[in-house]
Parts: sequence; C-alpha cells; structure tokens
Amino acid sequence: MAKKVLIVYAHQSSGSFNAAAKNIAVEVLTAKGCTVEVSDLYAMGFKASATAEDIKGKVMSAENFCYMKETKLAWEQEKLSDDLTKEQSKLTEADLIIFQFPMYWFGVPAILKGWIDRVLTNGFAFSEEKRYSQGIFKDKRAMLSLTTGSLESMFSPTGINGDINVTLWPLQNGILYYCGFQVLAPQIFWAPASAAAEDRKRMLESWSTRLQGLLEEKGQSFIPLDCFDEKAFQLKPDVHKKHASKDFGLTVGIHLNKPLPPHSQRKAGC
Repeated sequence: MAKKVLIVYAHQSSGSFNAAAKNIAVEVLTAKGCTVEVSDLYAMGFKASATAEDIKGKVMSAENFCYMKETKLAWEQEKLSDDLTKEQSKLTEADLIIFQFPMYWFGVPAILKGWIDRVLTNGFAFSEEKRYSQGIFKDKRAMLSLTTGSLESMFSPTGINGDINVTLWPLQNGILYYCGFQVLAPQIFWAPASAAAEDRKRMLESWSTRLQGLLEEKGQSFIPLDCFDEKAFQLKPDVHKKHASKDFGLTVGIHLNKPLPPHSQRKAGC
C-alpha cells in the first residue's frame, strides 16, 4: 500500500539547499508510489506564536490563560483555529513525517518551533497516559532532515559545538519520541553553504540514495516507558542493575553517570 508522507518545510528561499533537499524527497518518494504533501511554513505565513487566538470562541480563563489546558479542551470541542486543524489533519493521515530545516541556534527555526508548539496539542499528540513508547503516534515514523552552519568535526565530542547527539536529544527524544513516533536516524547535511558545489551535489545524491530505502528503515532505539516506575519515573532497579556494569550509559539523556553512548541519536536502533 502506498504511504502518505508529510514534509514540514521551514526555509524562506526556494533556491536554498533545504529547498533542494525537500524537492528531491518529493520527487523520489512520489516515484516510489507515495502521496507526498508539503507544509511550506514560510509560504503559508504560518503563525509561530502560541496564543489564545488559536481557540475559537471564549477560553476557560482569559486572566490566567494556560495554553496546554485551553488547547486540549478546544481540541476536544473542535474549537481549534482552522490553520491548526488543517495541519493536524495532515499529520493524522501521514505515515511518515519529515522535518526539513536549517539548524538555528542549535535548534529549529522559530516558525517550525511554532508549528511544534501549536500543532502538537495536548490530547491530539500526547497525554499523560499516552507518551513515549505508548505514545499516540507510535504507528507513525518521523525524522529530522537538517542543514548545519558548522562542519561535522565541530559537532563532535571534542569539537567546539559539542556532540551532535546531545544537540539532537531534545528534538528527537523530547518531541518526536515523546509523541510516540518511531524516530528514523536524522539526515544531516554538514555546512552546505560553505561547501564546494561538487560536495553539495554529493550530499544531495546521498540523500536521494537513502530515500530509495527510507520506507524500510528501522527507527532508532529509545528506552520503553515500562522500564521506568510509574510514580517517580526513575529507571526500575532491575533495569539499572542490568546496565550498571556496561561501559556506556543507556542513552544521551539517560546515561547513568557513565560516558555517553556514541552516535545514539544518529544510528538506527537494534
């Protein structure tokens, strides 16, 4: 059965490297029989700020406005703004979501952060009962495809920017996996703006090759929710004991005061 793919694209220029990467993804995945839809956030004029304007009608408390509570109720009552319900519909229908963006300040551009803040509302994308390995989107896959301004060597354990695996942890674990997604290894284009034309061409060719088998890739490895106790959300004693003698911690974020596991945010899980 053909897959449905949503590309959430965040770059201002149609002549950018990010645009080229997005266009190749559309071309290759469409040729493989996928239905591909693109949310071009800048072209859409997508609003980045999460405000009471995201709710139709009156809110519960205008004086003490809580976005997470208010949007959960609005989602339940079908009172979210039209731009949000449209994006949520796209996400609901998609089997795979690709986020294509340039890294800004070690994270995502504001317009993409706004998409995350506003579209992934409480109730629709997560709840206290449904998150991480039990998350709402556990039958969907998602991945980051991004460009950096710095060379790969600068994003290393000895580089000035630090380990890229640490940089990606909040995005891949704290957003994607938190919502239940099976997180594919990221596609990182290292400093294309300062690369030679031939090197940029090779980057895009490598992306095109990966896209040919992307639908068969396995997700990265994250620690299942049932490895933590239900009250304090700490690793269960037997899990902690099992890994006590190992050389590396479990993950970048949950490392048991041990050395960080190498490449844990970049390689497919076992």
